[in-house]
Amino acid sequence: MFRPTETCRDITISRGSGEGEETSDLKRSQFTQGREKSIHPPIESHWLLRSPGENKPSSLPKQGIKSMLNYPLRIRDSLKKLGKSKSLRVVLEGVHDPKDEKLIDSFRELLFVEGHLTGKHNDYHTLLRFLRMRDFDFSKAKDTYVNYLKWREEYGVDAIPKEFKFEEYAEVKKCYPHGYHGVDRYGRPIYIERIGMVDINSLVQATTIERFVKYHVSEQEKTLNLRFPACSITAKRHIASTTSILDVKGVGMSNFSKPARCLFMEILKIDSNYYPETLNRLFIVNAGNGFRMLWKALRAFLDARTLAKIHVLGSNYLSNLLEVIDQSNLPGFLGGNCTCSDYGGCLFSDKGPWQNPEIVEMLQLTSITEEIYNTESNRGVASEEAMGTGQNEDSGDGKTEAQKIQALERALVDTNKVSDIHITCFRQEVEMLNKSVVLQEIQALKTALDSTKAVLERLEQQLKALGV
Repeated sequence: MFRPTETCRDITISRGSGEGEETSDLKRSQFTQGREKSIHPPIESHWLLRSPGENKPSSLPKQGIKSMLNYPLRIRDSLKKLGKSKSLRVVLEGVHDPKDEKLIDSFRELLFVEGHLTGKHNDYHTLLRFLRMRDFDFSKAKDTYVNYLKWREEYGVDAIPKEFKFEEYAEVKKCYPHGYHGVDRYGRPIYIERIGMVDINSLVQATTIERFVKYHVSEQEKTLNLRFPACSITAKRHIASTTSILDVKGVGMSNFSKPARCLFMEILKIDSNYYPETLNRLFIVNAGNGFRMLWKALRAFLDARTLAKIHVLGSNYLSNLLEVIDQSNLPGFLGGNCTCSDYGGCLFSDKGPWQNPEIVEMLQLTSITEEIYNTESNRGVASEEAMGTGQNEDSGDGKTEAQKIQALERALVDTNKVSDIHITCFRQEVEMLNKSVVLQEIQALKTALDSTKAVLERLEQQLKALGV
């Protein structure tokens, strides 16, 4: 699955024998004259690490019915601090570049005013990718982002990871060798394809173009939501792009048949429009004379920024790869010393930090708690409004006493549910923490929760006394 989309590089086509390959040092960046788009630095450079001790400890709320009913929101903040270790918080929630922060705030305000700011996919990182894609042109970035949201809804992207089952996975791998395998020296996931071994006729018999594209989308979602965060935890820095390798040994014009063109163009469109700025660099290795002719046609479909990330190399590519990838993370067929024999080959293993059960559990817990926090925020506002109504009996709002009591009761039920969720979530998360470090905070939270329950029980007795 070719994924175009980041660091400026010169592109040199080899002669096929290994001579005339890329001679410039990969660590040196050069700009091509006359490009319309700016070449931005790697997207990871847009995140700064949080300075130690920046978070202030939360204080217990003042006593009172309204204060205690609204207390789950404060519990949320405490759990957010406890639910992630310090290193995890630094890696996944690092302080943003102040200049980018201002631009994204302005961009978010524009989206809100025009009614495009939905509840999902509007986080800092996503908006930054679309702004970079359009050189921080708000109008163009807005149009692209709105099209992205529309595509996600129409294509049902959010449901794909849960509902789509690619049963033909093993068969497809045999006729289209591809997969993720390890990380580069920076910590980015490595994606590999053996284009020269693709059997397009067998591929369309094993699956359809439509199902393969849906599978590709599911892999992109997995990379954004699992592979990048897992690599970030392991590398202890924010990871947001991949290093890719395409082995094009034996590839020529004959490989670019109609079904191959159809698949290539569909994946190119999806990756370019909906997953921008997720490629750090792409190595095309074993490029011979046949591929040079094909490359002239292919590069017409790629923008300048994507082309700047591509290194086209002949057969003497190993030294170039080893500059950015350790030999242990290179498969044997690319000159590395890994075989993944237990998995039937390196491209079947999906080797990487995202396979670590502890990291996966940590990320799942983080995802669950964030969802609870977001849901609770809305509930907390509703509860506070209900309490405000209950305390203004003479406000002339037209509501009867019974209606006000019912509003109070609904707020009480919602608060009970949220408290139970937090108790369960808190217990699960504490198991991942060092008890000696959080003992005092645990005791404080336990005392607060006990106090909350006591107040809620008194409220319930008062409601029963009123005959509700």
